[in-house]
Amino acid sequence: RDANKLAIGYDEGTVVLKLGHEMPVASMDNHTGKLVYSLNNEIVTATLKGIAEKVEAEGISDGERLPLSAKDLGSTEIYPQSVKHNCNGRFIVVCGDGEYIIYTSQALRNKSFGSALDFCWSGLGTGDYAVRETISRVKTFKNFKEHKTIKAPLSSAEGLFGGQVLAIKGSDCVVFFDWSEGVFIRKIDVVPTDVHWNESGELCLLVCEETCYVLKYDANAVTSAIENNSFSAEEGVEGAFELLHELNDQVKTGEWVGDCFLYTNNSNRLNYFVGGEIMTLCHLDQEMYMLGYLPKEDRVFLIDKALNVVSYKVLLTVLEFQTAVVREDIEAANEILPSIPESEHNSVARFLESQGLKEEALSVTKDPDQKFDLSLELGKLDVAYEILLQIPEADKDTTDTQSKWKRLGDLALSTGDLSRAEQCSEASGDTAGLLLLYTCTGNAEGVSKLAAQAKDLGKTNVAFISLFLLGRIEECVELLMDTGRIPEAAFLARTYMPSEMSPIVAKWKADLSKVSERAAQALADPAQYPNLFPDLEWAQMVEEHFKKNRENYLAASSYPEASKDLELDLIDIFKQQASAQAMAAPPAVDTPEVEEAKAPAPPTGEDEAAAA
Repeated sequence: RDANKLAIGYDEGTVVLKLGHEMPVASMDNHTGKLVYSLNNEIVTATLKGIAEKVEAEGISDGERLPLSAKDLGSTEIYPQSVKHNCNGRFIVVCGDGEYIIYTSQALRNKSFGSALDFCWSGLGTGDYAVRETISRVKTFKNFKEHKTIKAPLSSAEGLFGGQVLAIKGSDCVVFFDWSEGVFIRKIDVVPTDVHWNESGELCLLVCEETCYVLKYDANAVTSAIENNSFSAEEGVEGAFELLHELNDQVKTGEWVGDCFLYTNNSNRLNYFVGGEIMTLCHLDQEMYMLGYLPKEDRVFLIDKALNVVSYKVLLTVLEFQTAVVREDIEAANEILPSIPESEHNSVARFLESQGLKEEALSVTKDPDQKFDLSLELGKLDVAYEILLQIPEADKDTTDTQSKWKRLGDLALSTGDLSRAEQCSEASGDTAGLLLLYTCTGNAEGVSKLAAQAKDLGKTNVAFISLFLLGRIEECVELLMDTGRIPEAAFLARTYMPSEMSPIVAKWKADLSKVSERAAQALADPAQYPNLFPDLEWAQMVEEHFKKNRENYLAASSYPEASKDLELDLIDIFKQQASAQAMAAPPAVDTPEVEEAKAPAPPTGEDEAAAA
């Protein structure tokens, strides 16, 4: 029954006609809450005043249909295509069939009428309005009497918009005129589908098909230019409008509340725009059209094409607070803030953050996630740390919590707070970060503790590197064996722990024989084929010396000198020292076996560094 499309079938096909338009013929007075709408030629009224109490008493949630008591005002002589209240709500105009009739809003008494292609109310005077009689003639009326005829610098006037000044739409632009004198103010090269003014007349929003433009209107400059006759007939008044923002959305219906613009868009969302930011209030279930906002009710009202009225709660204090912030009136904003319920503090904090007021947002928000993010951005590490400590026990092992610890640790590390970075890495289980921290600070005890922690957590790569840096090669070999990396364990032992080679090769053979017996037999065991491992006994001597001195860690400051020892051949050094001892020994001792069995003299400091 709500459809307005008619399908007509005939021999050659089908034609679908759309009758009228989707938008309901309705208007609401924002001062009294009186709603007026049409049912065919009948004008019906209902009141929305006090609806907030009724909503709470009956438990009606946002978006549910409101139970309204309708009352017939009477019938009109023309079929209504639009209904609109004037600026103070005392009169309504009904337009249709190329005519308009102005009625009193309370009793539907005829006040004025005439022919018009378009009609718009002034935002200044009770009985001030303008009509577009033809594409070339626009007339203004003052107190319901004809005032001036305006000749717009357009080839064709295609629409009218009221408000603080009169706007006439052309085919490729819109021109603005003063209501009182009919003076040309400015030409703007956009083609708006609607124009909205805020109550103070300072802000103007031009609604275009793809985007919208928020302009600031300087009424004082225009008044001064008209009084001093300093305007240009071709250019208008210089500086009358200033572009503030561009609203990248497709606005369907909307209304200003202070410096906040409430609107519905083509995606069926109820949004509001303030300070260059778009915020979504809710998603609408169907196509809805805005009637207006009642400050005393803290509600915005919408209507659908079936004339069902719904409302959504939008606190006036929040809008006033945001308006004060946009105007940079921080003192007024601080006075309003205590009256805002705590349930709205998070949305207020998000708005403050979008305006760059992050310190203020941090003090207002109750959302721990937002508070944590803000504290990181402001460099307040202690605040962020306390927030993480307050996380419930059940949530401490979640991915989100671990990620927060890591972010805090990274920031602490970048600012040089190493103790805080260590705490965060431990809390998040960031073994890689701890490895970096301990190695950079020369913390051998920390590396030792990390080796055990990483092993328990299954971080074998970190555990291996930690053990290797500490010189605990036996544990490195054991770790490789436990993880099934027997070949790597064998090669590690061949390089750093030759005494462990034989048992590892035996295990390697047993493991490899499961795949290929021939390949397993090809592996050489040092115990069986010592000839394939030259200088093995000397290497084991170096190993013993390494085990005795591996706890003597070198300071990082000694690296320039110690790095030269990396090129030393330790086996060759041990041989040279053994040879020197043999030459200095008594002649009676001449058997090679005894010479080989003698332990070499302790190496020099350079040799110790190389062995370590």
